[in-house]
Order: sequence, then structure tokens, then C-alpha cells
Amino acid sequence: MYEPRTFLDKLFLVIKGLAMGAANKVPGVSGGIVAFVGGFYEEFIYSLQKINIKAFKLLFNGRFKSFYRYVNGQFLALLIFGMLVSYFSVSKILDYFLERKELFVWSAFFGMILGSIYFISKDFKHWNRKTLTAGILGLIVGISISFLSPAKENDNLLFIFLCGMISVSGMTLPGLSGSFILILLGNYVLLLVDSVNALYDSMSEVIRGDFSFIKNEERLDTLMILAVFTAGSATGLVTLSHILTYVLKHYKHITTAVIIGFITGSLGVVWPWKRTIFKTNELGQILLDSNGKEIILNYQRYFPDFSNSETWWAIFFVIVGIFILLGLEWYGNNRKK
Repeated sequence: MYEPRTFLDKLFLVIKGLAMGAANKVPGVSGGIVAFVGGFYEEFIYSLQKINIKAFKLLFNGRFKSFYRYVNGQFLALLIFGMLVSYFSVSKILDYFLERKELFVWSAFFGMILGSIYFISKDFKHWNRKTLTAGILGLIVGISISFLSPAKENDNLLFIFLCGMISVSGMTLPGLSGSFILILLGNYVLLLVDSVNALYDSMSEVIRGDFSFIKNEERLDTLMILAVFTAGSATGLVTLSHILTYVLKHYKHITTAVIIGFITGSLGVVWPWKRTIFKTNELGQILLDSNGKEIILNYQRYFPDFSNSETWWAIFFVIVGIFILLGLEWYGNNRKK
């Protein structure tokens, strides 16, 4: 059983949910990192693992309080509430800054990931032949993923369900960005931009008493895609949590070594100084897919120009990102006291 939470603990848990939701939406950033450095990763995984046959029996038998206690309901409810709020608030703000101050946003996330590597590595005293090999393998996989090229958009519902199962890995595996995986699968814009915006617009219209979207076939198709994606995500979240519970229980040091290597390898994905490469025709015009979206081929990374004042501002935000992680560590240490 977990210790009772104070009001401040509950508030911080919602804030951590906000951070996880925002991180999951940004390509290259993993919500799992937030859970890891926030000190609640294992509780998150073990709580999800409790969503099993026994939990469903309690639920179907009307034993709601027992179900709530069994799955650590307060923890999951506060965290998921923060994530949902994030998708309709923090992520909107994040989209705004990514569009206008992209370099600074990426710099802050780069700093946060640097900080998370320090956070996870500083107390890890179990380096040996096995863990070192695991760490190197994690590093190679992380680097390899950052150089893969995105596929084309695909709205087949079975594929959407699989996208949900795969992309949710960013919440359970620190260093693996679910949103970046969606870019590689070609469905980032469809699932994390268009679908979320469609739900937001529909909810806004319902609140105003406007139900005209029911006759909008395109909107309904997009909402169906979001529903299938959500179902896939929920399935993947529960399935992965059971696997990770076993792995953490029996191979904790090796798993931590893989995570350290993987997060280090993922730095290439969030390297701030990069340009988006779009597919173009012979005239240099950017080509669009069947849904009118620009087709991303990959990202071109480059070294910063230190004679440019913007570069120094970016470095400042890298430092800010590192200090955010140090602040989380300080909070975690003081909470234990």
C-alpha cells in the first residue's frame, strides 16, 4: 500500500500529469522521462499492471471502492486528469511556442533530457559487463530511431489501433517518444493534431448547444479515428505495464542501463538545431499528401552558429531545462524527508 497523500502531493501529481501530457505530444520527448525523474515511474507501472482480470471482476460485481483501491485509483485518476487537461491547454500553448519559438522549445527539452540522464545515472552503481552491454544496445537503438524516415499517413482503423498501442510506449518507456514514433508511422498530424482539435471543437460546440457536427461526415470520421486510437493506446498501456512489471522485478539493473542508453541516444531526436525536410517536386514546391498535409521526409541537424545571439538564448534555455530537472530532484528528496 502507498502512503496517504497530502493536498500538496495531489496537486503536484496533477502537475506531473500536465507535464506527461505535454511531453507525450512533443516529438522526441517521452512522457516516461517525466515519470522517471518525477519519482513515480514504478508506481505508475505497477498501478497500470493492477488493471487485470481481478480488477474487472471487482468492477463488474459492483465493488467500486474495492476496484478503486486495488488499482491505486486516486493516483491514476489525478495523473490522467492532468494529462487530459494538458491536451486541451498546455499542449495548445506548446503548439503556439513550437510554431513561433521552435528553437527555444527544443532547447528547453534538450536540457531537460540532459538533466534526466544525470538524474538517472548519478545513483546507478551497478555497471558491469551485462549492464554496460545493455546500455550500449539502448544507445544504439535510440540513435538508430532518430535517423529513420517517416512513412505516409494512413487512416485505416486497424493501423490506427496499432498506432495507439505503439505510440503509448512513450508513457511507459523513458526515452522512447511516442509522438516521434507516430511521425515515423506517418500519423502524427492525424492523431495528435487533427483528431485532438476535432474533439476540442466538438466539445466546444456541444457546450454552446450546437450539435451540427453530427451531420459533418469528415468530423465524425476524425472522431472515430480518435476513439480507435484511444482504445489502442489503452490496450497498449495495460499490456506494456504487465511486461514492464515483470522486467523491472527480475531485471531491474539491466532495464535501468537500457533506459540510460536509450535516453542518451534519443538526444539526437531533440537536438535543437535542426530543419524539417519536406518532400518537394522538381520546382522545389512542397508536396502535400491526400489530406493536404505537408509530407515530412526527415530532419536535417546542424551545428549552432555561436556568433548568433539566438544561439546563446537557446543555450540559456538548455540550462533552464537542466535546472527544471534539478528542481524536480530537489522536490523529490525533500518529500522523502
